[in-house]
Amino acid sequence: MPPPEINKIPPPPTELATSSMVRWWYFAMGWIMIALGVVGVIVPGLPTTVFLIVAVWAFSRSSIRFQVWLWEHRVLGPSVRAWYQYRVIPVRGKILAVVMMAGSVLYMAVVSDGDWMPPFLLSGVLLPIGLYICTRASKPPVMSHDL
Repeated sequence: MPPPEINKIPPPPTELATSSMVRWWYFAMGWIMIALGVVGVIVPGLPTTVFLIVAVWAFSRSSIRFQVWLWEHRVLGPSVRAWYQYRVIPVRGKILAVVMMAGSVLYMAVVSDGDWMPPFLLSGVLLPIGLYICTRASKPPVMSHDL
């Protein structure tokens, strides 16, 4: 359960694109990012929150309605708000990400038919990502008024 102050912060500022064509492009990109974020919940190695953060940004350029919808979404919103305000990745998310990345490397090792290069290259890509994820805060900072 996110701290109450995460639920109170407003979405990032909205700067709608002036051209309707550009606005539609941002709107489509927002929905593509949401789709990729939802796929990222299922597919190992594919992030979720980063796609949702890009979606909020794209909606801030195209649709206030959908920006607020994603920001306040019961399931998707808390992780986006926590990242936006505190750069927080919950422990459960860290564990899931690292396990999925390790599983991806293991799967690649099994299906690469004895060729060590594909799992080695995948490890080289996923290791820095895993280190970045693991070194982010797991909880928002404790405010003095919370004590």
